Amino acid sequence: MKNKKSLIILIAALFLVILAGCNAKNQGTKINKEPYSDQQSLLGTYVQVRIYDDGKKDVLEKAFDRVKELGDKITVNEKGSEIDAINEQAGIKPVKVSDDIYPLLKRAYEYSEDSSGGFDMAIGPITQLWHIGFDDARKPSQGEIDQALKLVDYHKVKLNDEDKTVYLEEKGMQLDLGAIAKGFITDEVVKVLKDNGVTTAIVDLGGNVYVLGHSPRGKDMDWNVGIQDPNKARNTVIGTVQESNKTLVTSGIYERFLEVDGKNYHHLFDPKTGYPFDNDIAGVTVITKESIDGDGLSTAVFSMGVKKGLEYAEGLKDVDVIFVTKEDKVFVSKDIEKEFELGKDSGYTMGDRKDLK
Repeated sequence: MKNKKSLIILIAALFLVILAGCNAKNQGTKINKEPYSDQQSLLGTYVQVRIYDDGKKDVLEKAFDRVKELGDKITVNEKGSEIDAINEQAGIKPVKVSDDIYPLLKRAYEYSEDSSGGFDMAIGPITQLWHIGFDDARKPSQGEIDQALKLVDYHKVKLNDEDKTVYLEEKGMQLDLGAIAKGFITDEVVKVLKDNGVTTAIVDLGGNVYVLGHSPRGKDMDWNVGIQDPNKARNTVIGTVQESNKTLVTSGIYERFLEVDGKNYHHLFDPKTGYPFDNDIAGVTVITKESIDGDGLSTAVFSMGVKKGLEYAEGLKDVDVIFVTKEDKVFVSKDIEKEFELGKDSGYTMGDRKDLK
């Protein structure tokens, strides 16, 4: 939805409101009021790219070609992908992967380690068992979960840097990079835009948004980004931040869920229990320079809860977080406390860290 002064980007349960305005000049490039825009259903979500640079409409096709190329290599829901080939050879032999995919696997392993397994790249047996977000989603029995958990262990993912091969040590192990893949692809699309001379754009991969350059409202002006209320209808924001050349990645318990006997089970799984994480978080937005970092961190800090998640994020360079709790409180990392503006009529209040347990 958009008008002359606002451009709204929807992303899953949490979305961003990007405010744009009149024509401007950006580094000598004419920036259009109305962007060249395309939206396609890819990666199980809606992918949208908006380019404001005059004369750069043709770059849209290149951007979407890159999304499709990487999506075909990473998906675990269709036969023929590189990740599917790795899973099929679990416990049998190493699988050589492309130059595109090996760096993604390396980063996934690093985040598995850094989060002490809160993010686990080998979560596949659990996500496939529940299959939340698909028509055959179901709540498994405790016995099924217990059996699947035996196969969830990123330590048993062996990466060979020289040969660029990946080996899963036990039969039945499965990689699932869904929690980090969109961030990786977002960054690759931004590279395509930059390589083709684009200076001002918005890339939206259904939960991963990158704001490139400065807002068309004027020279050196940041984009005004609104954070969606995870408990209300779309277009309802709780507050705003201003960013440029940054990515905002969101995860929330209302994005996809399965209802069983009146209880909702969301799609963010705890690798230690085989059930969705059960803590005080309704949604989290992570702000970073690279979207793959925001993806990995959003799952990592979600696994920690608000208190530990804040402490962890604040110990990292160039990382900011915004937590929305189930008790209608909002907590933000220290570096953006002055930048974040809570909406007056949002119904939320800023939380006091002293109350966190």
